[in-house]
Amino acid sequence: MKKFKLLLIGILLTSSFSVFAQQTVKGVVKDKTSGDPLPGVSVVIKGTTRGMQTDFDGIFTLDKVQTGNVLVFRYLGFSDKEVTIGTDFNLSVVLEESLESLDEIVVVGYGSVRKEDLTGTTDLLTSKDFNKGPIVSAQSLISGKVAGVNVIGGSGAPGDGQTINIRGTGSLSLNSQPLYVIDGIPLDNGGVGGSRNPLNFINPNDIETFVVLKDASSTAIYGSRAANGVILITTKKGKDSEFKFNASSQTTVYTLRDKVDVLSANQFRSVINTVGTPAQVALLGDADTDWQEEIYTTAIGQDHNFSALGKIYGIPMRASLGYSEHEGILKGDNLQRTTASVNLSPTLFDKHLKIDFNVKGMYTENEFADRGAIGGAVSFDPTQAVYDSNSQYGGYFAWLDAGTGNQNNLAPTNPLALLNLIDDSAEIRRFVGNVKFDYKIHGLENLTATVNLGYDTSNSHGRKVTSEFIPTSDATFNGSLTRYTQNSDNKVLDAYLTYAKTFNEKHNLTAVAGYAYQSFEYDNYNYDSEAEEDGNTYEFVDKSKNVLLSYFSRYDYEGKYYLTATVRADASSKLNPDDRWGFFPSFAAAWSIHKEDFMEDSFFNELKLRVGYGEIGNINGLGDYQFLTRYQGSTDTANYQFGNSFYQTFRPEPINKDLRWEVGRTLNLGVDFAFLDRRITGSVNAYVKETNDLIASSIVDPFTNFGNRINANIGNMENRGLEFNLNTTPIRTDNFEWTVDYNISLNDNTITKLSVDQPQGGISTGVGNNVQVHREGETANSFLVFQQVYDANGKPLEGVFVDRNNDNMINDDDKYINEDPFGDVLMGFNTGASYKNWDVSIQTRASFGNYMYNDVAANKGVLKNATNNSILSNLHADYYNSGFTVINDRTALSDHFVQDASFFKIDNISLGYTLDKIKNTTFRFYGSLQNVLTITDYDGLDPEINLGIDNDFYPRPRSFVLGVNVNF
Repeated sequence: MKKFKLLLIGILLTSSFSVFAQQTVKGVVKDKTSGDPLPGVSVVIKGTTRGMQTDFDGIFTLDKVQTGNVLVFRYLGFSDKEVTIGTDFNLSVVLEESLESLDEIVVVGYGSVRKEDLTGTTDLLTSKDFNKGPIVSAQSLISGKVAGVNVIGGSGAPGDGQTINIRGTGSLSLNSQPLYVIDGIPLDNGGVGGSRNPLNFINPNDIETFVVLKDASSTAIYGSRAANGVILITTKKGKDSEFKFNASSQTTVYTLRDKVDVLSANQFRSVINTVGTPAQVALLGDADTDWQEEIYTTAIGQDHNFSALGKIYGIPMRASLGYSEHEGILKGDNLQRTTASVNLSPTLFDKHLKIDFNVKGMYTENEFADRGAIGGAVSFDPTQAVYDSNSQYGGYFAWLDAGTGNQNNLAPTNPLALLNLIDDSAEIRRFVGNVKFDYKIHGLENLTATVNLGYDTSNSHGRKVTSEFIPTSDATFNGSLTRYTQNSDNKVLDAYLTYAKTFNEKHNLTAVAGYAYQSFEYDNYNYDSEAEEDGNTYEFVDKSKNVLLSYFSRYDYEGKYYLTATVRADASSKLNPDDRWGFFPSFAAAWSIHKEDFMEDSFFNELKLRVGYGEIGNINGLGDYQFLTRYQGSTDTANYQFGNSFYQTFRPEPINKDLRWEVGRTLNLGVDFAFLDRRITGSVNAYVKETNDLIASSIVDPFTNFGNRINANIGNMENRGLEFNLNTTPIRTDNFEWTVDYNISLNDNTITKLSVDQPQGGISTGVGNNVQVHREGETANSFLVFQQVYDANGKPLEGVFVDRNNDNMINDDDKYINEDPFGDVLMGFNTGASYKNWDVSIQTRASFGNYMYNDVAANKGVLKNATNNSILSNLHADYYNSGFTVINDRTALSDHFVQDASFFKIDNISLGYTLDKIKNTTFRFYGSLQNVLTITDYDGLDPEINLGIDNDFYPRPRSFVLGVNVNF
């Protein structure tokens, strides 16, 4: 019996030691799709900080693991996996690629990081976040999606350029657009001749992600080009899998949503009959012509795309082909675009060498309708018919001069004649390609050498042919031709080393150091047949080149505490040798509070505090070599005569040898949060952005330069703001999901130093009139106007203004600052829902505090204009509100025409249905409505016009879309 008890005790002890003993767990981690081992996979014991990373062969060995412990396997681009340790200590783990995990990967300057490891202010948008609808331009994909990022469409023309401001305007005279980096190639911000939009070369269907870098700590790695933020665009890549195909097709119908409010034919007749002389009344016609209806039309657009994704001869690849054709609602406007792209992503030498090869090609044909027809249609006499059978001008009605029989020299041209008798077209060919080599050095597995070679080249050919039948006062006019070509080359070389290592199983160190070279070359040619006929110089050649050299480095430390430090040195040929180099450092730190032991039972899935500071230079948009003496040739009408011969002369241009970098300094404080199993995520950011040494026009003393004004570093500016972003999933079940995304941003812009006022905002009334100003102590582009006096009924008293300085006279000293065109508060609200196979989404935006100068009402709402120059011109309906009879410089600068243009817009409503797989094929049918609704108090055509001057704006159409997307 005693022996039995001893045996029982021994068995129990042995069992206990077996259960609680610490074991060594070994294993390999592989890709489920390809079966290849995955190096660098994080393997951590759940609930602890103990762990490691797999080696190059995907193998790991982890000591002191107890039975019952859970190992968490995590790898970029793959779904996390948890494995509970039982009696098997040799594991074979497979990870599966996840589209959702793309949200975790953020491309940053010269590298990529997990989203949770970011220290700077960075926003990631993947294809599932993009705006829906008829997307022709890539920028439209993110409109209203990111706090602090304001996307303003240039006009309603198909594929027209768009303005993006990140955290307010960043310069007074230089380019305020962000830097675009496509698959590692920084694009030239100068645009492409004959193109509507510099991003039109990329098919929106090929884009995988947008990453928006907003604060200086995240953008400083790009140096001088990143003063206004950076937008990193990554296109879709090949996959190591069986081939998959996608085909999509959609048709869009564009319609005119609104027109400028002008008098009808009967209203106009009533006005002329009341105030006109007998001679003016006799000029009235018998027609009832709505000229805006005549120049606009219902337009059709179509988009067709095909892509293939998979591997060929063991090489992951993706290829795509796209075709788009979109008519404009302005008759004769047309865009045709063909795009193609290829991506190859081979790996060699046991995956030590990774190659990423990208090629994109684009061919575009543009037909530009003459936009002079827009203003002409607003003011042209509505009692006149479009056509006149007796007209010498191709049958189009024209106001004739009784003395010459030709068109009145001061009369507007028939809007339909402008559209039909002028052919303005261009073709653009563009190639953008790069190859990137990442070599993990044998024997130094933590060190990777990277070389990126990029080439962006374009050539455009355009011409404008004006028919000899165009109405004109020139009796000898026999038609004209202007022609141009533009060739541009952008060459990129990046070479850098990346060192990445994990210390003590929980500390990650990454260090990057490298060199960058980029050159920009331009070759422009112009021809003018009219100048040739007149015996003047008719061919013009303009060639230029500028170069940017850079050195950069970044240091990242990750754990619960994150540290990022970067420095970049840029040298630009635009500045003199003594000021050519700029040094731009940045620093950022973050604390993942949710990883602390005291937060173990917290409901937060993520709670991270961030702080960052950085400096960035800017010379984007500055002319070349202004520190050197340059000579400008005289025009043909200003040649110098010696005897009977005339010789062209050359005069020196003003120079400034002391021009230097504009330097922006940004301090950012942010918090990222997530809770309820990440059903609610978001961020809050506060920032102060100071820009010093702003370049602006400065007056110089007489006889000290070759002109009285030069560009000089004379100003400072500050932007202060708050941003809040919230992404929620209120409901998520097996059959139903509802998401709500909201963002709001507040920005206050102030010019803190500027020695000389800078007039801005040219208007159509008068000669050289400006309604805006850059002034110290005020917001950039503030409206500078007279204060209108109103009667008891709220009607403005013509020519009566407030004597603000009480000197008993009205002059420029009585002008005052009255608002600005920038919204103080910007908001985006987007919601989507899916039920089984149905899905719906709604995208909205709002702007509050932005003001607009209604130049159309100011210029065309004055009675005198109706009968000026022995012709009749229609009036803007604001005439009924103001009663203004005579236009002059003071009346044009009345604050009556500066109006609150705050707005709320429903941009898009989309509805789709996905047909279940039929023989491995999935169909999605969808429809959408774009430009659905605008709520505003602004009286003009559209409350959203860049820089706040409404003058003959090409209206944004309402569009209806039907499409199908097929995956097989």
